[in-house]
Amino acid sequence: MSTYKLIYGNGRGRAEVSRLIFVAAGEKFEDVRLEMSEWPVRKTEMPLGQVPVLEYNGIKLPQSISIARFLGKQFQLAGKDNFEQAKVDAVGDTIVDTLNSFYPIRGEKDEAKKQELTQKFLNDDLPKHFKNLETLAKLYGDGGAFFVGNKLTWVDLFFHDACENFLQIDENIFKNYLWLKQNREEVEKQPKIAEYLKNRPKTAY
Repeated sequence: MSTYKLIYGNGRGRAEVSRLIFVAAGEKFEDVRLEMSEWPVRKTEMPLGQVPVLEYNGIKLPQSISIARFLGKQFQLAGKDNFEQAKVDAVGDTIVDTLNSFYPIRGEKDEAKKQELTQKFLNDDLPKHFKNLETLAKLYGDGGAFFVGNKLTWVDLFFHDACENFLQIDENIFKNYLWLKQNREEVEKQPKIAEYLKNRPKTAY
């Protein structure tokens, strides 16, 4: 029987999409949440000196999106054939583009610069990426509430988690993107996900 250990800090961050995949699939895993005080020692155990890391049957796999893609395929949450998996990956890469536009805000220490970056993200970057995501959903979603094939895949979970970040700076991000709002609500209706979201640890990120 396969064993899974997901190693990260005590936050949602880059590991949460993989946690959500485990939950949606009903698969058991060890959720290892390292405290900051543990990291200097544990860092040397990680292949690239970073987390998240998935330990699968004793072998460590780094890189958050590689982990999510593997788990999606492992638990039939990545599309029914190679081309559908490519569609799922295209959506996933577009979500990564959105997050890459957002991350500089989180890292900025100067408050005035942070406000400037936030406005640029909300006025320029987010609309561009949200429009791209809705375009892909129309192409691949078969008219339903999920991004690809009108069936839950790991990128629906990825989008739900990514939006946790964006909603912290503007609760009205879905005002002009009703399909994306519906997609996120559809994820929250999944019984296993709903239960997990209700009970997961409250963390800063």
